[in-house]
Amino acid sequence: MEQTSTQTGDQGLEKSVARLTPDQIAKTLGEILKSEGGARLKAYVKTCMSCGLCADACHFYLSHENDPRFSPAGKVKQTIAPLLKKKGAVDPEFIKRAALVAFTQCNLCKRCVMYCPFGVDVAWLMLFVRRLCSRLGVVPQYIQDTAHSHSVTKNQMWVKEDEWIDTVFWQEEEAAEEVPGLTIPLEREGADIMYSVIAPEPKFRAQLIYQAAVMFHAAGVSWTMPATPGWDNSDMAMYTGENEIMGRLKRAHFEAAMRLRVKRIVMGECGHALRSVHDMGNRWLGWKTPPVPVTHAIEFYWELLESGKIRVAKKLKTPVTLHDPCNVARGLGLHEKARDVMAALCEDFVEMHPNREYNICCGAGGGVINCGPPHKAERLAASSAKAKQLFDARTRGARTIIAPCHNCHGGLEDIVEHHHLGMDLKFLGDVIYECMEKPWKKDEEEQGR
Repeated sequence: MEQTSTQTGDQGLEKSVARLTPDQIAKTLGEILKSEGGARLKAYVKTCMSCGLCADACHFYLSHENDPRFSPAGKVKQTIAPLLKKKGAVDPEFIKRAALVAFTQCNLCKRCVMYCPFGVDVAWLMLFVRRLCSRLGVVPQYIQDTAHSHSVTKNQMWVKEDEWIDTVFWQEEEAAEEVPGLTIPLEREGADIMYSVIAPEPKFRAQLIYQAAVMFHAAGVSWTMPATPGWDNSDMAMYTGENEIMGRLKRAHFEAAMRLRVKRIVMGECGHALRSVHDMGNRWLGWKTPPVPVTHAIEFYWELLESGKIRVAKKLKTPVTLHDPCNVARGLGLHEKARDVMAALCEDFVEMHPNREYNICCGAGGGVINCGPPHKAERLAASSAKAKQLFDARTRGARTIIAPCHNCHGGLEDIVEHHHLGMDLKFLGDVIYECMEKPWKKDEEEQGR
């Protein structure tokens, strides 16, 4: 079951492993087991019967011709199981192989958990392996750089404070040209919601902030965004195992909302950020529930459409299919509300199979896409299972994939290009902006008569 040694081309793995000693590995594992392991870890490892029922749930296994090394149980047997059995008495090369498995061959999508008869959470076990590797300094360089960005700037993309504010003002100016009187309210205390996004939006997809501003203006939403660090809800430190940084990020995020005295946080279309804000970061801080209620964009869009605050002027005619992001479908059960939104916006909806909580992972979550170019080939090698699912939807007419998650967009774009599927991608916000009723347009038409 054990994988052979390989040169990864990833300096974050190669150089750090060269500095490791067996004593350091055993000592670090002992420290983590004492403070963070507990009964849950032992129960999961001892309960796994290697029955193989989880295997067909994993896109890595399916895309590698059913190679047992890529099954969820196989990943356990290559990493945490021997670590515990040998009490950390392993060599540095073992840690490098374990890091490759945990960081680049598992998206932490939790699809396997749904098929395990005992409920073994392999994603949690792989996160534990990542935690050990992080403490040892053995982390893929690209995702480690992102975690460093979080640590220094409290956002994923090294966006400086003035750059964030300038981008918001820029999008406000652009949107105000379309919608007279529109503002993007920074630092407005007492608003109903604080809207938070992930750092790739101001860095690469600023139009999504523009679109959100137009939607909220049309719906009459009382909203604000913070001008200070805490505006970014993303969290790659969660995926590198640097829980201390994760805790700092979530504290900054919630403290921004509490300082602005908002009633709730509404998050943009991102899956991993939801996992961090709604499930992991708050728990690391010792909060049983978040101190400010959290709503994902899918649920908020559903509210706006259901209440009639946003009206649909026309439906999208292009045949579309919906990708269910792992963290919003399996993680929070928003798959039905996503379909309600789709029904309100789209004339021709082609369902993927399987779908909802059984949907196949896009291969970009869990920080795997953030491990960067050295591991892109491995990620695409695990994409054939998802490509078959997309190809099936395409043969039934779908030409556009709607994916309400940033990382999913990145992963699906790579899959579409690699497998020559000829499909394009949209966010739900893209479709709402395109299809919504825009009262100011009617006013302009009436003034022009």
